[in-house]
Amino acid sequence: MGQVSASSSIVVAADAQRVLDAIADYKTVRPRILSSHYRDYQVLEGGVGAGTVAEWTLQATDTRSRDVRAVVSVADSIVTERDKNSSMVNTWTVTPDGSGAQVTLRTTWQGAGGVKGIFEGIFAPLGLKKIQAEVLANLKREIG
Repeated sequence: MGQVSASSSIVVAADAQRVLDAIADYKTVRPRILSSHYRDYQVLEGGVGAGTVAEWTLQATDTRSRDVRAVVSVADSIVTERDKNSSMVNTWTVTPDGSGAQVTLRTTWQGAGGVKGIFEGIFAPLGLKKIQAEVLANLKREIG
């Protein structure tokens, strides 16, 4: 059972702090940037920044979904979402990039063992990168 990860990045033409604030806004911005792979999104506690608790169903494929209950922490230029239902962690990292900011979304989790784990380690990151890229493109469009 090894760690599986997927990572995607995009450059946004906005100040890094503004981008970080948008990522950490689970009430207003987050619902507008999620792709169609996210269902039943809701904020349970907080809504902006550290201490926020949100949940959603991630429909990765037609047959594979994951119920996520994310607890948010913020440190410097990183927003971290830890799933209380699994080992999954989403890490949003924002760094200055010229006149804008680079945003990297990285998702990690402990994969299955055996043959199932081998396939998961190969194919799950490919599908997740597509989902991440869509969410990041929506973030870029939202911030403008």
